[in-house]
Amino acid sequence: MRLASAQTDRAAGVLLGAAVGDALGAGYEFGTARLAPDEQPRMIGGGLGGFEPGEWTDDTAQTWAVAEVAATGADLRTDEALTDVARGFARWYAEGPPDVGVQTSRVLGSVGRQPTAGALRDAARDVLARTGRAGGNGSLMRTSPVALAHVDDASATAEAAVAVSELTHADPRAGEACVLWCLAIRHAVLEGELDVRAGLPFLDADARTFWEARIDEAESMPPSTFRPNGYVVTALQAAWSAIVSTPVADAEPHRHLVDALATAIHIGDDTDTVASIAGALLGARWGSSAVPAEWRRVVHGWPGRTARQLVDLAMLTINGGRPDSYGWPGVSRVDYHGWTGNGRVTVHPDDDRVYLAGISALDDLPADVTAVVSLCRTGGEHVPGSVTHIDFRLVDSTAADNPNLAYVIDDAARTVQALRDEGHTVLLHCVAGQSRTPTVAARYSMLRAGVSADEALDKVCAALPDPRPNEVLVRALRKLDGLRREQGDDRATRHADSGAPWKTSVRCHDT
Repeated sequence: MRLASAQTDRAAGVLLGAAVGDALGAGYEFGTARLAPDEQPRMIGGGLGGFEPGEWTDDTAQTWAVAEVAATGADLRTDEALTDVARGFARWYAEGPPDVGVQTSRVLGSVGRQPTAGALRDAARDVLARTGRAGGNGSLMRTSPVALAHVDDASATAEAAVAVSELTHADPRAGEACVLWCLAIRHAVLEGELDVRAGLPFLDADARTFWEARIDEAESMPPSTFRPNGYVVTALQAAWSAIVSTPVADAEPHRHLVDALATAIHIGDDTDTVASIAGALLGARWGSSAVPAEWRRVVHGWPGRTARQLVDLAMLTINGGRPDSYGWPGVSRVDYHGWTGNGRVTVHPDDDRVYLAGISALDDLPADVTAVVSLCRTGGEHVPGSVTHIDFRLVDSTAADNPNLAYVIDDAARTVQALRDEGHTVLLHCVAGQSRTPTVAARYSMLRAGVSADEALDKVCAALPDPRPNEVLVRALRKLDGLRREQGDDRATRHADSGAPWKTSVRCHDT
C-alpha cells in the first residue's frame, strides 16, 4: 500500500509516540517522582530503573524487538518471524534490563537465550496455568509495530496482534486489547481519526460485548478512575480515557499529543506504560511532526538507538522492508544530484553563528559548525557523529503534505534558538537552500529580532543567492505572525508586484 505524505507522517509517529510517552512517564512510575496537578511532566529520568533523562524503558525496548523484525517486511503471523521476535526479547532480557514486568520476566527467564516462538508460547501458557494471572499490560505496551507491519490488511493486523501478544501473555484479554489498539493505530494512520472501536468487529461476540462496556467506561469516567493500571484492560482504559478526555485545541490541534500524554502520566501508577500505549495511538493520529524536537533530541534506549532510528524502522516497515527511491532510510548519503540550488554557505542576517545553505554544504562543513538542523532527509553519514544533528519533516510541496506545517516551522526555528543558547554554531539547510531554509531562517529572525514575517523573509531572502520560498510555507510563516490568510495572500501579491527579492513558487518534491 502506497501511503500519502500525511499518512507517512502519521506512520512515522507510531513508534516515536510510543517511545516519547515511555521516556516521559519513566520518571514518575509508581510515584517515584511527584507531579503537581497543574505541572507538566518532563523527561527527568530516574524511575524504577534509574533511567537517564529521555531514556526509554522495557516498553520501548520490547517494541524495538518487534519493530526490527517488522522492518524486514516479515509477516508477523508466521512462526519464523515470531521466533525472531522471541529471540529479540531474549537478547534484551539477557542484558539484565533494570526494569522488567513480573510476568514477562517469568516467561523469558525460563526459555534461555535462543527460544523459538513455540517455546515462548508454551512458557507463557505455563505461567497462566501455575499462577492464574497472565493479563498484565506487557504485551499491549509493545504492540504498535504490528499495526505498521500489516497496515494494508485489517484482518492480518488482528491475527498478528494476537500472535505477538501470546508470546508472553496467554490471557485472551491481552490479545484482544492488542487487536483493539493495533486496529485503532492502523485506522488513525490511514484516516487521521481516533477510533478505538474500529477493532471491535474483529473480536468474537462475547469479547466484543465485554470491550464495548469497557470502552464506554473509559469515555464516561475521569482518567484517574483507571488506577491501578497494571492489568491490560485497565491500562487500555487509562490510555483511551486520557486521549478522549483531553481537549483538542482548534488553533493548535497537534498539541493534543503533548497534552494527552500529560493527562496519561497524571493518572499515576504505571505511568511509563500507560503513556507509551497512549503515545503510539497519539503519534498515529498527529504524526511524527507533532512530536517536539526537544523530546526527539534526547529520547533513546536499548539497544543503543535514538528517535531517528525508530522513524527509520517505521518507514521500512510500511514499505515492506524496502527503502524509498532515494535509498532512505539506510543509505549513507541521500543522492540529490538532480536538484540544483544553493551550494554557498550564507551567514544569517541576524546571527553570524547561524549559517544557511543547501545540503551540499554538508560535504564541506564549516569548521566551526557544531550543530546541524536538517529540513530534508539525510543519510546516516551526511553529518559527522561529533556534530549535534536534529532533522525535521518539512515537505516542500502542499499544505496537505504537511499536516502540522506552522508548528514544524516554529519548532525548527526554536530548535536553532535552543542550540544557539547552548553555545552551538548552527548550519540550517534543506536540499537546495531556496525554500525551506529561508522560511525557517525567517522564523528565527522573528523570534530573535522581533520583526514581522514579511520583514524577516525580506531580510533573509536578500542575503541568499537564489531564494524561492514556497507560497504554502510563506502562508504558514504569516500564520505564526498572527496574520489572517486573506492578508497573507494580499501581501504576497504586493511583494511580487513591487519587485521583492523573492517570489513565491510551489515546489513539488517530497524530500
